[in-house]
Amino acid sequence: MTQDINKALGDIKSIRQQMARSTEFRGYGPATLAATSVFAIIAAAAQAALVRDPASNLSEYLYIWVVTAALSIALTGAQMYFRSRRIHSVISDEMMWMAVEQFLPSASAGLLTTVVLLRCVPAASWILPGVWQLVFSLGVFSSCRFLPRPMLMAGFWYLITALACISFGDSRALSPWAMGIPFAVGQLLVAAVLLFTSDQENGNES
Repeated sequence: MTQDINKALGDIKSIRQQMARSTEFRGYGPATLAATSVFAIIAAAAQAALVRDPASNLSEYLYIWVVTAALSIALTGAQMYFRSRRIHSVISDEMMWMAVEQFLPSASAGLLTTVVLLRCVPAASWILPGVWQLVFSLGVFSSCRFLPRPMLMAGFWYLITALACISFGDSRALSPWAMGIPFAVGQLLVAAVLLFTSDQENGNES
């Protein structure tokens, strides 16, 4: 009897995981993603006002952008949790884990690269904005398999801005707007895609 129950529970878990893999994730809210673009503009303005020479004040530069990233992740994560519970119901846990799973490898690589650069090659820290945008691009591309197809545009946007930052080749890449503009526009693009595809789905259902 116990084996039968365990097998049934295992089958249910497998079915829920399969459903999650074949379902478009709708846990990201357009308004929340748009709010993170505002965070990017505020952070860029704060850097412009408070950190005149980021190459010589790297800790202050990092503080501004790390705090901004933490706030964005916290807001997005909280909203994703409650929205997934409402929209995806019984498979919300599987859907949320799948969303995190797509971004985790690239985010981990970005974090480790940042640590290595700061500790071992601080003179090359100007490349960090390009690395961060490249990492975000890879995360978006990885997530596209369960997000609306137009989300590929956001992935290409972050890839292009990452390469542009790297092409500066010096501390100009630490300009506040080399981070502020790519992330503000990119997050607005993500929000627009989510909003547009959501409207299309609602129109098809009506």
